[in-house]
Amino acid sequence: MISEIESVHFVGIGGTAMAAAAVAMLERGYRVSGSDQNVYPPMSTFLAERNVPVLTPYAEANLAHQPDLVVIGNAISRGNVEAEAVLERRLRYCSLPELLKEFFIRGKRSLVVSGTHGKTTTTSLLTWVFEHSGLNPSYLIGGIPRNLGQGARFTDSDWFIIEGDEYDTAFFDKRSKFVHYLPEVAIINNLEFDHADIFENLGAVQTTFRRLIQVVPRNGLVLANGDDANLEPLLDVKFCPVRRFGLDGGNDTRAVDLELGGSSSSFTVGATRFQLGMTGELNVRNALAVIACARHCGVSDAKIQAAFDTFTGVKRRMEVRGERDGVAVVDDFGHHPTAIRETLRALRLKFPGRPLWAVFEPRSNTTRRNVFQRELAEALALADTVVVAEVARLELLAPAERLDPARLMDDLRAAGRSAAYLENVAVIVPHIASGARPGDVVCVFSNGGFGGIHTALLDALTARAAGRDRSAAQS
Repeated sequence: MISEIESVHFVGIGGTAMAAAAVAMLERGYRVSGSDQNVYPPMSTFLAERNVPVLTPYAEANLAHQPDLVVIGNAISRGNVEAEAVLERRLRYCSLPELLKEFFIRGKRSLVVSGTHGKTTTTSLLTWVFEHSGLNPSYLIGGIPRNLGQGARFTDSDWFIIEGDEYDTAFFDKRSKFVHYLPEVAIINNLEFDHADIFENLGAVQTTFRRLIQVVPRNGLVLANGDDANLEPLLDVKFCPVRRFGLDGGNDTRAVDLELGGSSSSFTVGATRFQLGMTGELNVRNALAVIACARHCGVSDAKIQAAFDTFTGVKRRMEVRGERDGVAVVDDFGHHPTAIRETLRALRLKFPGRPLWAVFEPRSNTTRRNVFQRELAEALALADTVVVAEVARLELLAPAERLDPARLMDDLRAAGRSAAYLENVAVIVPHIASGARPGDVVCVFSNGGFGGIHTALLDALTARAAGRDRSAAQS
């Protein structure tokens, strides 16, 4: 019973969502503690500033105070000493999605944004529409929206907007996280095969999204991308309303008369002309999901557009980190072939006529495997020059499962692209710094830190320019 809980301990508190939930519990009057192996900024600073004690490393002694509830993070697996102690002592425990469900979402109007691609941008844009309209929503987003400055906030309003991840909940609950979020509205942006460590095939991914649809109430709404053939078999349901958004005819919320510019997009939905300060068809689709949801929730088109006018994007989504010596360096979270392809297409609009580099770190559990061997080559070939970093933890995969870097290089070169497979940042940065010319755009694709490559590359380009200036002064 919730009424019996006074103290909560978070195992794996260093994660963005875990830390945000821990602080929210503290603000509600619970005694909160946490543990992690290695907490680093910004979350270490976030927790320290709010006086949340963080114990490191993991140890049974961290549970000596016998917390009333232990929240076990998604990254924790069997063998973790605290997880083992929780099970052995039969302490009350739950996953983070379960905590969110019972302590923060229940009783609110929950808007869940899901899909293989575009979740973070769509959730951020939807949250900003509600925030800009004065609705003060709670939110939990797997990124940092520039307008909001943080990825999570918990308020007393009726609205809770949350990014619905299809990844599994915890080692003891292999259902997707989003089934816990009590959706009044479930947005499904798209559906493709991903997370090869969790799902066997596309059918398994469709099954988990069916489970999300199954928990939408009869007075709720499923908003689905009506242009996505993989989604269509899931949408013939009678127990709740289903509405479609997209570009093709037959969608309930349809964009027409698209104008995709270098820094913005405009399109018409019904009688309203919308403009968005982001480019690319992918962002038009994200905006359509937001428009359909906001309209359903009673937000006017005028307020939606006013929010669009002031939305400044999300960190690590086509984020220009800087330009040095005429070379622009872009950071993007893309790690699925479709995301890479759509981002490169959008960058062609954003930087028309400029040579484009794609620098890719294959570190996700899907791109380390050969399931997208062909698709990855086709996506990266949309750039003029490609650099691929050494595949992360390749030795942990069976040889028959591994991405084949040599074949990837052959396929790219056969497509007429300059391509290099290089070991790490220490080799990649000088390779780019010596080859990139003024006017080039270098987009780095990674769902991790990639060894701080963005800063290192900007520094190298700055040093290159300074060296040339010194040479010119001496001659």
